[in-house]
Formats: sequence, structure tokens, C-alpha cells
Amino acid sequence: MPDMTFIDWPFFSENHRSLHTGITRWSRQYPFNHEADEDSICRSLVRDLGSAGWLKNCVPAAWGGNSEKLDVRCIALCRESLAYHDGLADFSFAMQGLGSGAISLFGTDAQCAAYLPGVARGDAIAAFALSEAKTGSDVAEMETTAELDGDSYILSGGKTWISNGGIADFYCVFARTGEAPGAKGLSAFIVDADTPGFSVVERISTMAPHPLATLEFDRCVIPVSQRIGKSGEGFKIAMATLDVFRTSVGAAALGFARRALDEAIRHTSNRNLFGAPLSALQMTQASIAEMATEIDASALLVYRAAWAKDCNQERVTREAAMAKLYATEAAQKIIDQTVQLFGGAGVVSGNIAEVLYREIRALRIYEGASEIQKVIIARQTYGGEKH
Repeated sequence: MPDMTFIDWPFFSENHRSLHTGITRWSRQYPFNHEADEDSICRSLVRDLGSAGWLKNCVPAAWGGNSEKLDVRCIALCRESLAYHDGLADFSFAMQGLGSGAISLFGTDAQCAAYLPGVARGDAIAAFALSEAKTGSDVAEMETTAELDGDSYILSGGKTWISNGGIADFYCVFARTGEAPGAKGLSAFIVDADTPGFSVVERISTMAPHPLATLEFDRCVIPVSQRIGKSGEGFKIAMATLDVFRTSVGAAALGFARRALDEAIRHTSNRNLFGAPLSALQMTQASIAEMATEIDASALLVYRAAWAKDCNQERVTREAAMAKLYATEAAQKIIDQTVQLFGGAGVVSGNIAEVLYREIRALRIYEGASEIQKVIIARQTYGGEKH
């Protein structure tokens, strides 16, 4: 069982503690599973998460949610608990929030009413379409365009590395509308999966299977009413959405790390070496001590960022970047050390240490690779360019 004492930290209210107890208990029914079709699993998980009420944490109360606005601590607690038990359950929850986050934060009442209740119920699957083949981290250089034509936009271009690509019912898509050069000339749109001219051109296989795809937009006609926020506000919308959900990536990494530590403790306590448990060796104890310390440090950064966003600051770009950077890098080291402690069993396909090793790797890349987080943190610390 993971260490639960962190839930008593002053970052949390009784509402958060109750949520944590409930979703931790619920998550136990979902073991890690990479053997079956990930599309079917994710569709089923979204329905289950919706039926159980957990997806209410992904939308504001006015549209079927639990809180007046997106509560980052609730989102992070859900992701940590789900990730501890099942990477795809965490993925399915996270993408409902990230995929619809731009609508929750900047959508009109009509847009919110049309999309968010379905997200909360698990009836509609959402996706966030920002990355492109040549401009994964440099959003300001994106090439997908949306040209205004009367009361519609003509959307053309492509997106790749899109989570939920191929199973989503709608996509929040970012495109160049040309109001100004670079980041100031982008806008955000809601694109339904059945829009003429939209297609999924490639499914992408990864080391930890998730629904992932390359998308194409061939002169898709998008009504002006489907634009999120004002024209030219796309970069601001994307970064504000990432401010909320980047912290939660750190929380998912924390869940993976806690599971790795618990598995390492269990294994080393039961595995004998030279007539004594592996846990009796000082080098094993040193590894466990380092892992436990890294987990607490990660948790402090993650929940500091979540608390700051909920209670103290409009933007938490620096805090969220620190949380994601530290927690994902620490989790990679913790899981790698768990594989080492398992020895040969740790690299056998399906062993929990091996599964965690594949799960954690992508978290150091998506929603901004670790190197990009360092750039963001440095710029914010210098007090220069804001992200």
C-alpha cells in the first residue's frame, strides 16, 4: 500500500481527502493491462470513470462538474491514484480533462453546454490537438492554418502525437489565423470527429500502448461559433490549459513512482540473498531511502503547484514546470532502480517493474519535454519571457 500520510498536508481540504479515499478504493479494480486493444479499453474506462462520477472533476460545476472551477488538486489526486493502479485509467481520465480544458477555461456558454456534460458523463471522448511534426515544442511556429471565410474558417494542415486520436468525438485544435507573427497569430477551435475533410491518417504505436494518432485537416469548414475565445488568443489558451494539466502529469508520475517503491519494498522483503532478505543489505536500504525521499520531494512540488493554482495565483507556469520536471525525472530514476532490484525478473514482459518502466518514459516528453521545462523555469526565474 502506498504511503497516504501526504493527504494530511495543509495543501488539502476535507473535500480533497474524501475524494482521495474514494478514488483510491475504486482504482483497485483496474490492474495494469497492456495485452488487449487499447482503443476498446480506453472507451470502456471513460464510460466507467464517467459512471462512477470521477470525470466530474474534469469540468466546472455549471456543466456537470464537482467544483465551481477546475480544481487542480482534485485532478492531481485522481491522476496519482489512477496511475498507481493502471496507466490507461490515468490516461483516460487525464485526456478528458486536457482535451476539454480549453472549453472549460475559455468556452462560451453554448460551447460548454454542448460538450462538457458529455465529457463529465463519459459519453463524449475529448482530445487536445496542438503538436505538429515540425513544431512539437515550438508552438509559435505551427503550420496548420485556419482562414476566415465569411462566417466560417477553412482549416487545413496536420497534427501528430495526438492522444485519443482515432477514438475522440471532438478535438480542441490550434491553428494559425494570422493576426500577428508567431504566437500572437494562433486561434483555438472545436472540431467534431465527423467534420468533412477531417481524417486520421496514421495510428502511432508506442512502448506503452495508448490511442495516439496523426490527424489531417483538408479544408475543413469550421463555423466561427466553434472558435474558442477570441481570434489570436490560441497561444494564451493553450498555455493556460497546460498550466492546469502540466501539474497533473507530475501527479501521474508520482503515482507510478509510489507503485514502484511499494513493489520494490515487497520484492526485497521477500527475496533472499546470501541467507537473508535482500532488504537487509545496506545498498538496498540506501536505494529505498533515496526513492522515498524523491517521492516526498516530488509530492511537495506537485501539490504546491496545484494549491497555488487553486488558491493563490492566476498563472503557475513556473511552479507547474518545476513539478512536472522534477516528478517525471525522479519517477524515471525510481522505476529504473526498481527494475534493478528485481534483477532478471524486472525486464520480463508483463512484470510490474517492466510495465512501469514503459509507462513512465513518455511523461518526460509530452506536454513539454524536460528540456523545455528547464527553459520555461529559467525564463520565469530571470523574469523575462513568460510562457
